[in-house]
Amino acid sequence: MTLKKIAFGGGCHWCTEAYFQALKGVEKVEQGWISAVYPHETFSEAVIVHYNPTIISLHILISVHLHTHSSTKEHRFREKYRSSVYVFEKEIEEVESLFEEIQKDFEERIITKALLFKEFKLNSEEQQNYYKKNKEGTFCERYISPKLKWIESEYLDHFKRI
Repeated sequence: MTLKKIAFGGGCHWCTEAYFQALKGVEKVEQGWISAVYPHETFSEAVIVHYNPTIISLHILISVHLHTHSSTKEHRFREKYRSSVYVFEKEIEEVESLFEEIQKDFEERIITKALLFKEFKLNSEEQQNYYKKNKEGTFCERYISPKLKWIESEYLDHFKRI
């Protein structure tokens, strides 16, 4: 089995980490900060997802990502929470094509960018697997758990409990 990897940023990396950990075929999620090539070289909260493409498609991964953060809204925290899909190879056209395909699910235009990965800084061990360690916490119950329930209802065939 050869795993592929892709990275996602857009919202809190605690949230993003949990959403992808809840998907069948995702073998590992690294949580931290990512920079892309110029002009997006500043670090932004993100995760790197290692997945088995024979179990889960890039289309499903991107669809989950676009539906679980503000992928159509500019806001004052976009520097910290860049709405992006970071590619490690030359998949930018494929990712942009998937954005166009998934656009039909949204009334407003998707602003998420496909960017070429440059660098990653892993978050501290204390912050890793945040949802798994803090399921009963206020933040997790308020923000993460409701979206996990939504993912389960919309992507049932791809959902696993975490």
